[in-house]
Amino acid sequence: MNPFIYSYDNKRYHTLSFYNKKKFGHKVFKSVIDGGFTCPNLDGTKGMGGCIFCDNGSGYFTHSPILDVEKQIELEIKRIQSKYPDARAIAYFQSHTNTYAPIEKLKVIYETAISQPYIIGLSIGTRPDCISDELLVYLQDLSRRTALTVELGLQTVHDDTARIINRCYEYKEFLVTYSKLKSHGIRVCIHIINGLPNETFEMMFETAQQVGKLKPDGLKIQLLHIIKGTEMEKMYYNGEVEPMSKEDYVNLVVKQLEYIPAETVIERITGDGAKSKLIAPLWSMDKISVLGEIDKRQAGLNSWQGKHVIQE
Repeated sequence: MNPFIYSYDNKRYHTLSFYNKKKFGHKVFKSVIDGGFTCPNLDGTKGMGGCIFCDNGSGYFTHSPILDVEKQIELEIKRIQSKYPDARAIAYFQSHTNTYAPIEKLKVIYETAISQPYIIGLSIGTRPDCISDELLVYLQDLSRRTALTVELGLQTVHDDTARIINRCYEYKEFLVTYSKLKSHGIRVCIHIINGLPNETFEMMFETAQQVGKLKPDGLKIQLLHIIKGTEMEKMYYNGEVEPMSKEDYVNLVVKQLEYIPAETVIERITGDGAKSKLIAPLWSMDKISVLGEIDKRQAGLNSWQGKHVIQE
């Protein structure tokens, strides 16, 4: 018998599909949009070259930013509804830093997105050092009018690792911004990456523990991908980073989930990469197998999300 209550099936973690069905009552998908943004870690404001795992903003599934927002959404809705005619969509601004622009420009882009047919919300991927107090007030208003999520890239709580990956902000800065977002009633999804250079099992586990204590609304757990053309590729061939094995990744994720509150939605648990650019680990291309192994491992250990979270 499955002891996890946030589930309709055998899953022992709080899936995004479960959350969407409970909240919206029907299928909801991400409509991936490129808003034409850049990043302070690319243009020299904070750094150059971006994070060393980043491949031009990591917007693999976006349309060309040459297309306007309306056209991109139209194409995404057509793609989604060709398989699920009654589906709705969240406009997901994924590529680069999607709050890195003057607020008036942001308002035009966001308001345009939520005004499109079949769009029921926004998901905005960004950095904690790119959210001004003025923007917070606007996001608070936006969250009252649509299903808004701000997705914050953390990757790791360890500042030594952050310097290696060229993140260009410290963990304490993340905590300040996260606190401000939550105090404004804004839904937040945190991103972490397993397998970063020099990180041990204990370090990755600690990242999950610290994130769990923050009680985020959502969490994305990503496996480090070695992608062609990135600085991480050079490190890989120099022997400076070793990709995780499938077994180690599965064991780690199962352990991490035990310290994430059951209410937190696990919006990603492995990750997708462009297969044409993926160098390692190649086992990650079989996403269904990875998900199945996580399910099997949780059941075998009688483990579930939040198992070791102390209820207040």
